[in-house]
Formats: sequence, C-alpha cells, structure tokens
Amino acid sequence: MSPLPLIYLCRHGQTDWNAAGRLQGQSDIPLNRVGLAQAKRNGRYLRNVLGAGADGFRFVSSPMQRAADTMRIIRQEIGLDPEGFEADERLKEIHFGDWQGFTVRQLRERSPTEADARERDKWNFRPPGVGAETYASLAERVAPVFRELTTPAVVVAHGGITRTFLQVFGGYTPHDASHIDIPQDRILRIQDGVIAWV
Repeated sequence: MSPLPLIYLCRHGQTDWNAAGRLQGQSDIPLNRVGLAQAKRNGRYLRNVLGAGADGFRFVSSPMQRAADTMRIIRQEIGLDPEGFEADERLKEIHFGDWQGFTVRQLRERSPTEADARERDKWNFRPPGVGAETYASLAERVAPVFRELTTPAVVVAHGGITRTFLQVFGGYTPHDASHIDIPQDRILRIQDGVIAWV
C-alpha cells in the first residue's frame, strides 16, 4: 500500500446527544452551540496552518448533517466556499441498530447481558436491530476512502470513523481503538506516517 498523503481528520462538533451520552450512530442529530464553536475552532486552526495552500486540498465529508455542517463551518473559516466539498456515503457513522438514542447506562438496565458482551469485545460486537454494524465491519467500509486519497485532504467524519482509522492505519489494537476518546475540538493530523492530535 502506498503511504497516505497529508490528511487532517476531524470529528464533527458536539450535538445534544453527544452531551447526553446517547449513542447517535446514523441518527442525524444537528450540532449544538458548543459544536458550532468547536467547528469554528477547527476551521481557524486549519486556516492558520494551510493558509493559501488550502485550495490544493481535497475536502471530503460524511453526508450526515452534523459532519457536513462542521465541514461548511471549517471551509467558511478558511475563507473557502462552504459548499465546495465532496460527501462520501462510506464516511457515515457506525450504525447502532436498535440502540441508537440510548445511553450506555440505559442499555445496561434494559439489556445487561448484551451490554456486558459489548464491553468485553466492543470491536466485534453487533447491536441488535436492522442495519447494525460492528467496528470491524465499519473498518471494511471506511478504509478504502483513505486508501483512495492521493492528494492532501481535509476529512470530516465521526468518532467511529476515527477509531477505525486508528486501528487500520495507526497500529492501534481493536480494543484500544474502540475505547479511545475522540475529541471534537481537535484534529488528527496524518503526515509522513506520523499521527498526532493538533
């Protein structure tokens, strides 16, 4: 596999469901006030580091509202057309099936056996319900997006997407990747094989 180009991988800003600890998955929840500020922070950071070179980057986002709106804010802060980006369906968040909208605490009360099974092997656990995915299957969906990048890129997606990226390309174990906290006010920079939060 050829090395990855320079990539800035950004999680969308906070939503009310994030703040409440609810599993969002593919429920399309909008950014809240904090999330809007986080997106602006990330946009200002990229404006400062990319400068006039931003035009040479490819901008790719999950099509989900919270990610696409984050991308629009980032591009606006950089000084680019807010709508000038690509949406890739493969970058949608992991689907939590029937568990979407619930907190982990609620799930432990409702389905303790399944909640325990998820805690034991979060990477390979598939929640109940139509469309539900494991992180392992998500990685198969997402990895080609990054392998197809041939030019520097800014990518806006989700926590699950970032976890699978870290497992596939960053050398994280499935356990560590599925449990790591993914901040919404920082960006993952991938440059010359080095991965760092900025």
